[in-house]
Amino acid sequence: MQNDYKNLIVWQKSMELVVEVYGLTSKYPGNELYGLVSQSRRCGVSVPSNIAEGKRRGTDNELRRFLLISFGSGAELETQIEIAKRLPFGKYLNFKKVDELLEEVMKMLNKIISNLE
Repeated sequence: MQNDYKNLIVWQKSMELVVEVYGLTSKYPGNELYGLVSQSRRCGVSVPSNIAEGKRRGTDNELRRFLLISFGSGAELETQIEIAKRLPFGKYLNFKKVDELLEEVMKMLNKIISNLE
């Protein structure tokens, strides 16, 4: 099926990213529940969600538009991860897997978006 987003490697990798973000943010202090935890999770979930929506809309223009939204959510997530790293609790956490997946997803999104121009 033309609109089967689940076959897209970028969607699959971004789903892995969401799982990693949830795991990482579960280790944040409780006072961050409504701050960085909530915001990071929301941005993480937005990445594969917008890939799926764009793909299901069925046109290259719509796909590109939603991939750009997904890319923006990834940039927000990058910023929130960087903030967490700079806060005192961040020095005790391992960001490696999230960083790797996020970088990979952002590169994939950038390439796909460029190819749709």
